[in-house]
Amino acid sequence: MTSTVPPGSGPAGAHGVAPTSSAKSIVLTGGAGNVGRILRRALAGRIGAVRILDIVDPGPLAEHESWVPADITDLAALTAAVEGADAIVHFAGYPNERAAEDILRVNVLGTHNVYEAAVRSGIDRVVQASSNHVTGFYPRDAHVGVEDQMRPDGLYGLSKCWGELEAGVYFEKAGIRTLAIRIGNAGERPFDVRGLAVWISPRDLAQLVLIGLEHPEIDCTTVYGASANDAAWWDNSVATALGYRPQDRTVDFAAPEAFQNKPSDLPQVTDHFQGGWFSAQGHDGVVRRRRVWRNRS
Repeated sequence: MTSTVPPGSGPAGAHGVAPTSSAKSIVLTGGAGNVGRILRRALAGRIGAVRILDIVDPGPLAEHESWVPADITDLAALTAAVEGADAIVHFAGYPNERAAEDILRVNVLGTHNVYEAAVRSGIDRVVQASSNHVTGFYPRDAHVGVEDQMRPDGLYGLSKCWGELEAGVYFEKAGIRTLAIRIGNAGERPFDVRGLAVWISPRDLAQLVLIGLEHPEIDCTTVYGASANDAAWWDNSVATALGYRPQDRTVDFAAPEAFQNKPSDLPQVTDHFQGGWFSAQGHDGVVRRRRVWRNRS
């Protein structure tokens, strides 16, 4: 359920710098988390009011920010919290592997509640934090696009598959437009070899979020979230067509240790698959699928 857009139709201009968002106010779920804090700083001065929705205290608030302590698993509280907003930027959820019941309650049901709350509140635009772990079980020598078959590398990745597919359902049934960003690694800088292939800088992430809030051609659209790098794991032509132009190169921000392989108990898994250590969790060490089957001609 991924759309494509015509080349050159993006709003970002010749240098790919997205303009100030037209949304008067957004709800940012997960705004107290590590990535949420990074995004808040990167969006400062480029967006209107930001209503942070998180059960954790987000710390000092900027002048344009407010905090609503609500849980995404509570549909009634979530619906009340998003009332009057123009868009939802959904970054809440567990960011790693957990027990199945936790992943289902927070990442799956929580995302479902975001879309239900949007319908009930008349919100028609969502930017969703998906993950590269949707395709984490592709080998590192594969060039993967958003039209390729999902290959999640664990329960966390599987929950992000749900989010992307749910975006399609709610576009078809309710007209909610979503940009799902398959974020690589959104830390302050890359710290390992895999990070050199998947890292996204704060301002590049903010650029994609702003495109998601503004672009008229988005329906249930998926892109990869990565800064410029030489790894070429992902075909990000959909993002390019939307006007995305990475402003940062990964190697320019890399920590010294990023150029050295980290030891692993299952190097045949961690060093083979794009998902890295996510792929290795619970893995028996036998790599079964090496050939890449395409779901497009």
